[in-house]
Amino acid sequence: MRKIKLIFRLGALALLSAPLAGCFGGMKRLKVVDYTDQRVGDLSLTKKVTGKRDFLFFSTTKMGIFMEGNLQGIITDYQGNPIEGVTVKVVPDAGKSKTGIEMGADELAAAQENAGASINLSFAPGISDTMGLYKIHFSLPVVDDEVDVRGKLVYNPGWDQQKLNLGKAYEPQMKESPFRLYYDLNNGFLAFAEGVRKVIVQPVGEGKGRMQNLPGSKAPEQTKPAGAAGEAAPAEGGKAEEDLFKGFDFGQ
Repeated sequence: MRKIKLIFRLGALALLSAPLAGCFGGMKRLKVVDYTDQRVGDLSLTKKVTGKRDFLFFSTTKMGIFMEGNLQGIITDYQGNPIEGVTVKVVPDAGKSKTGIEMGADELAAAQENAGASINLSFAPGISDTMGLYKIHFSLPVVDDEVDVRGKLVYNPGWDQQKLNLGKAYEPQMKESPFRLYYDLNNGFLAFAEGVRKVIVQPVGEGKGRMQNLPGSKAPEQTKPAGAAGEAAPAEGGKAEEDLFKGFDFGQ
């Protein structure tokens, strides 16, 4: 009877040590071959509790490897001046993905139940600082030595509601953009790609002679406050000086 109990205890210890050895030891050293042009940075690997393993008479903690870092960018106006206080957030896609980020709610719940663990995908919204720089902190699970995430960046969501409530807001030129973030733990390959980007152009030139006026609108002009420097002063007698070039329609 003692021999049977001893064998059972040794077997339980072997079962217990196997998952613990995989969880707490031998995590690969992070190496990065960066192809993101500094769009993704501050990378590190960490281990988190993702669930538990249930055995016949006991249960153990299940751990997972997560890649953490920051997704960053810059917010400016049309003149390139940095804008502070603009929010940028990540919205994961719905679909099917190895990391689970593209799974629907039902599929993700089923995968979590089968795996006995929770798949935690974390994206903290970023807010631009005085230099216009925003950073979105993420924590993504490494599955089969890879991180492969798809989603979209949403720029200043709720700006229209803010304008309605406060009477002013920053309207983004581009409301959202799709992206894909990929990392290979074995070779350190890191890539970040965005989808179709919208580029603004404006027509220039007078369109005289053989040229025709180009379609399209120009950038909005900045209005100057009353009495600003450079504004023409009234002439003697209280009348402003007549514009000698008003008949030539320059700049129209």
